[in-house]
Amino acid sequence: MQPIVAATGDGAARRFLEFFAVTIDNASTREAYYRACRRFFAWCDARGLRELVDIEAMHVAAYIKSMGGGFEKPSIKQHLAAIRMLFDWLIVGHVVGLNPAAAVRGPKHVVKKGKTPALDDPSICMCMWAGVITVSDPGRHHGQIP
Repeated sequence: MQPIVAATGDGAARRFLEFFAVTIDNASTREAYYRACRRFFAWCDARGLRELVDIEAMHVAAYIKSMGGGFEKPSIKQHLAAIRMLFDWLIVGHVVGLNPAAAVRGPKHVVKKGKTPALDDPSICMCMWAGVITVSDPGRHHGQIP
């Protein structure tokens, strides 16, 4: 348990554990969010923040900015998402009054090239010949029963 969470009280500690046990189904996501929150709370502890209610938007923004040199933008965005979601969960449980991460903007990340390669003309013809791609009736709309 993170000291900053434990210092806020038993209700905060329980709600913190519930966040990871109840709200996140995927084990990999749960682990990544837990690491992100643990890292953020360690950062807060190193700066003298002792309870969850002491954390403000400027602290979250400073933490996100401090990550810029050592993390890729998608990782930074994931950390911010984990912090936001955790504080939203803590608000619902009446542990904190507001979400300090709500107004913090993450870095902009634009994917210019997709991972799925486009088919060239010969490949399209081969797929059509094999029946993988079909040409629909131009008069019919998608989802319309023939």
